[in-house]
Amino acid sequence: MESLMLNILLVEDDEVDVMTVQRAFQKGNIKNPVYVASNGVEALSMLRCRPGQPALMPTERRIVLLDLNMPKMNGLEFLQELRADPTIRHIPVVVLTTSNEERDRIQAYQLNVAGYILKPVIFDTFVSLMVILNKYWAVCEMP
Repeated sequence: MESLMLNILLVEDDEVDVMTVQRAFQKGNIKNPVYVASNGVEALSMLRCRPGQPALMPTERRIVLLDLNMPKMNGLEFLQELRADPTIRHIPVVVLTTSNEERDRIQAYQLNVAGYILKPVIFDTFVSLMVILNKYWAVCEMP
């Protein structure tokens, strides 16, 4: 079962939203480890393995849950950098945001996101969404 574990990088600057995701995973009985980066710069650092340095998160079966509105490097800038790096461009990214802007959605899909999800306001709906997302990724073939 451990081989089916997903290593989830949550890129989110809002501490309340981080806690909400963690609570949703707990309530939905999702056992995958969640690593947290508070902006795109930190997330890229966690995903890139530097020679001679320990990895900040496992290098296999990684998925990114990405907020768009963040300081230093926003989600769309992060996606551009990620997709330009041949060593990490293959990592699936699901945008999890409050932005309902059509241009954000279009730009995210142009940068090959696996999904664009608006954060639900109701916690139980959010839990259900996380459970469904987890089940989907659990059956996907991933390197």
